[in-house]
Amino acid sequence: MDLARSLAEDEFTSSLTHLATASTGLLPLSAARAVHEAVDAAAAGTPPDMFGARDAARASFARLVGVPATRVATGSSVATFTGLIAAALPDGAEVLTADGDFSSLVNPFHVRPGLTVRTVPLERIAEHVTEATALVAVSAVQSADGRRADLTAVREAARAHGARTLVDASQAAGWDTFEADAYDYTVTVGFKWLLAPKGTAFLTVPEVPGALPPLLAGCSPFDSCYGPVTDLAPDARRYDESPAPLVWTGAQHALALLERIGTEAVGAHDVALADRFRERLTRAGHAPVPAPGSAIVSVPGLGERAAALGERGITVSDRAGMLRAAFHLYNTERDVDRLVAALGG
Repeated sequence: MDLARSLAEDEFTSSLTHLATASTGLLPLSAARAVHEAVDAAAAGTPPDMFGARDAARASFARLVGVPATRVATGSSVATFTGLIAAALPDGAEVLTADGDFSSLVNPFHVRPGLTVRTVPLERIAEHVTEATALVAVSAVQSADGRRADLTAVREAARAHGARTLVDASQAAGWDTFEADAYDYTVTVGFKWLLAPKGTAFLTVPEVPGALPPLLAGCSPFDSCYGPVTDLAPDARRYDESPAPLVWTGAQHALALLERIGTEAVGAHDVALADRFRERLTRAGHAPVPAPGSAIVSVPGLGERAAALGERGITVSDRAGMLRAAFHLYNTERDVDRLVAALGG
């Protein structure tokens, strides 16, 4: 982890103890500098190459999750891409989701007329897949409490019953070893563990994504700009949203940093800190939500203390009455100990 610590010291200078990556990650200094330079260039009449930055970020993300870049679409939010998938399902299709999963993942299925959405406990989602299930949609790591889905069981159950899979990796990609190739579709925001600016998101699709109509009608830049698009991009780019150049400029550098460090090294660092926090909490008489191997720790009954901790320079989250701490590569053991001490442990 020496490389990660060295790079983290160079790239992050926040004066706060930021333990809220599950809400928003810190922007690396290299990414911030690139965005500042891009703003200055735009003000001078020479805006940055929005397509080049976006495609560099796409390539980095593809390598991080183990798929070719041709299978990655870029956009601004998970809800946009989930809505695209919801729109593609036939009337009467059943979508299986987990209790309390993040709204951006599940809500598009609830508002799409003609679908049946069935919600079950996360731990039992695989056993609830049936022949009637068209799609299983689940987060790899739950936002509220850090619990990890048994994705292997979900994948096997879906295949056994002919269902497709959609995995939201927003709370996993960047620290967890996540292989997007194992699922039909994945969606991921960039502004959490991937350390990119808000307004960046990724969709991965199958090698032959014929079941997903290209409602966004993405095309190769400037190949077809007027009237109906006659030349759709031949790969996942047909699902791209038009890029916002400044956010993708930042994303390019943030994802490059994560590639330099490596997901395994980041994950080992993050989980070790989370485990230290769990152990210290338990010794202090608290009972964190069981979430083995997760970089997110949630503690029931302590959520109301988040605001007071923030006033002391410790940024955590209040989720469903729970205090949620999320550990990433810019955090250290001192951050864990500071939070424990502030909680009276």
